[in-house]
Amino acid sequence: MIKAAAAAAVGVTTLPLLVIMLAAASPGPPVQAARSGGFPSEPSTLTRADIPADYLTWYIGAARTCPGLTWPVLAGIGKVESDHGRSPLPGVHSGSNAAGAEGPMQFLPATFGEFAVNADPGRPLSPYDPADAIYTAARMLCADGARGGSTTGTEKAIFAYNHARWYVSEVMTWAYTYAENVSGLAAPRPATTQETSP
Repeated sequence: MIKAAAAAAVGVTTLPLLVIMLAAASPGPPVQAARSGGFPSEPSTLTRADIPADYLTWYIGAARTCPGLTWPVLAGIGKVESDHGRSPLPGVHSGSNAAGAEGPMQFLPATFGEFAVNADPGRPLSPYDPADAIYTAARMLCADGARGGSTTGTEKAIFAYNHARWYVSEVMTWAYTYAENVSGLAAPRPATTQETSP
């Protein structure tokens, strides 16, 4: 009788613990579980329509190399710099622009050399290779303040990428645009660059 009562007591205390453990392990609502730094990790339909699939894959993969950096920020830079490699302007696919920048993420040669990442070791490293350029951009942003995911740190890193407040504002506007409309939830808006200028 005592053994049966003890076994029942163990069962009564174990069952709620098991329920709590299962609830904690469940992923929860998809967007809430996927959010990182205020951005959902799943691209919206709008995002998929505007960003070529290979670029989107590279943005997501490169962002994972820096804790706190989010793919919409990389995508915002890619949009502003070259419309995700679709721009016909000088320097995007060959040569350089008037400022000497090269490739779809528009690196100056010295900057690319400092942060260069060969995303595919089977191919030569190049600022014109979109994967190399995007992974290099992630490494640079991470070194310049995006690690950790704060809005202030991210905006500081974007300002280091291109020293202009309008640039920070435009990149962040695209980043939040890409992050919106995921399961009907909008990502939080950043403070204006006047309030948090790098």
